[in-house]
Amino acid sequence: MERKQFLRTLGTGAAFALTFPCLHGCSSDSDEVIDPKPVPTGVDFTIDLSSAEGAKLQNNGDFIIKNYVVVVKNLAGDFVAASQVCSHQQTDGISFKTDNGGYFKCSTHGSTFSQTGTPLNQIGNDVSKPLKIFKTELDGQILRVFE
Repeated sequence: MERKQFLRTLGTGAAFALTFPCLHGCSSDSDEVIDPKPVPTGVDFTIDLSSAEGAKLQNNGDFIIKNYVVVVKNLAGDFVAASQVCSHQQTDGISFKTDNGGYFKCSTHGSTFSQTGTPLNQIGNDVSKPLKIFKTELDGQILRVFE
């Protein structure tokens, strides 16, 4: 049986099912619609660690999101705060992952950052586009996050 004849016997549905994964795999991110968010500025807020909100930061590795800022109690028990808005394409997909000592990861494209904001992979990142990190200060049960 010749190739043309074989393809005709398959029909268009089967041909589509066989070729769609190949065509879809070649798509580019340029067609993707991104709703960019501004990186937080003027950040200065407090979290009472004895409150219901603060209780979510009780254990090492816990994090909360407040005002587009990811506030983390890292694996060493220190507080770290980073922009929830990724420096790659300004989407609000940053969260904290506890693997490998703890790092920030963007759910949009997989960009990863150290706890100091340095990019850890090359998904649209370079050292000139670190993740914004905010200062933290603990006074008793009050955690201040600020610039």
